[in-house]
Amino acid sequence: MPRLSRLGVAGFVALVVLTGVGVTAGLSKVLVIAWVAFAAMAAGAALSKGTSDSMHAKKLVWAFGLASGAMITSAAVFLVPSAISHHPEFGGFGIAFGILVGFSAHTIGHRATHLDTALDHTSVELTAHSFAAGAIIGLVYGNMPDLGLLLGLAIVSHKGPAGYVAAHRLRDGGNPASVLLLPAAGIGITAIGSALLHLPSSAAINGLVFGFAAGVFLHVAMDFLPRCELGGEVYEVAQLSDNAHHLLDELRMHAVMSTALGGIVVFALWAVISGSG
Repeated sequence: MPRLSRLGVAGFVALVVLTGVGVTAGLSKVLVIAWVAFAAMAAGAALSKGTSDSMHAKKLVWAFGLASGAMITSAAVFLVPSAISHHPEFGGFGIAFGILVGFSAHTIGHRATHLDTALDHTSVELTAHSFAAGAIIGLVYGNMPDLGLLLGLAIVSHKGPAGYVAAHRLRDGGNPASVLLLPAAGIGITAIGSALLHLPSSAAINGLVFGFAAGVFLHVAMDFLPRCELGGEVYEVAQLSDNAHHLLDELRMHAVMSTALGGIVVFALWAVISGSG
């Protein structure tokens, strides 16, 4: 029987407890997003079992492509206009600040993987990212309760491929994949708390905050684009195959199709929802 991570179980229990708080506070949308994020990462981890190298590479490309395409489209359609409508200049500054902070945190945050913790390096990065993303999601939905679920669901769609990759690495390193229960629950843990915080009724502050959220999510989405180039995750997996060069050429086409489809899906869902409304 595989080992069960205590930290993973603790994260799951914390999410269950906080769900009760969210129900009491009427945070239905935040709770749906939190549990979809949890389920997406768990499903991604489960799908990583027993996959051939070439099929593993194709799954990576489609998972990353669909998620990044959906995230880029959603952030551009639902968050950017909101930030600009609150305050054009501060909204623009917020977007730029979010992208730059996202890049800086991702780059400097790699140093955290060298710390001696109870978690492996992969889980440390995923957990930190989940807590940060959850805090932003909760703040956005807590202050824009009329915002539709489509944005939040598209944003957390990347938890599926993230769980897939992380579980594959953990199993290769002989570590229990159940530790991923902590980052899987991380979105909900911080989102529920931050959703209870209310921003001052200032156009400049709202523009800055929603612009910052858009910038961070755009950075995350760009980071998830399935690049089939030297040194990337897809390249490393493809190189294990007997027909690596041919496979990489094929994967580039899959990368283009998957990212386009991710954006098209969001557009189609938006068209249906807005049309029915």
